[in-house]
Amino acid sequence: MKQQAWSLGAVPISRRRMLRGAAGVLGVGAVALLTGCARPSKPELVPSDDEVKAAVTVWVVDNAYEPATVEVAAGTAVRWVFDGTMEHDVVAEDGSFVSELVTGGSYTHLFTEAGEFPYDCSIHPEMTGMVKVVAP
Repeated sequence: MKQQAWSLGAVPISRRRMLRGAAGVLGVGAVALLTGCARPSKPELVPSDDEVKAAVTVWVVDNAYEPATVEVAAGTAVRWVFDGTMEHDVVAEDGSFVSELVTGGSYTHLFTEAGEFPYDCSIHPEMTGMVKVVAP
């Protein structure tokens, strides 16, 4: 049985060689796609500032932060209260506050500088929130 050959310019290419090339391209594409979708590892935990009275409380329940966006003055704290059956945490995009994965309890963080601090849940990336800190 004679193999069918295609040519790429002056170079003939066998069907087997073409299929190997296509499989290689697809394999590299799949690896690139999966690598791009992988979440970076969770940053190191930042201890809760439990001794500080919070100016605002955010409830963590039903795969949502309520309210999702809060605004506080620099020098004040936000308290997240976890209430539900699923594990959640709060992880700042910049790593400035990182809680443990829990189903209950609370986590408090004192914000000392003005800025915007986006955060999410490390295992539920669709859960997002924002702390806006304004100068006092």
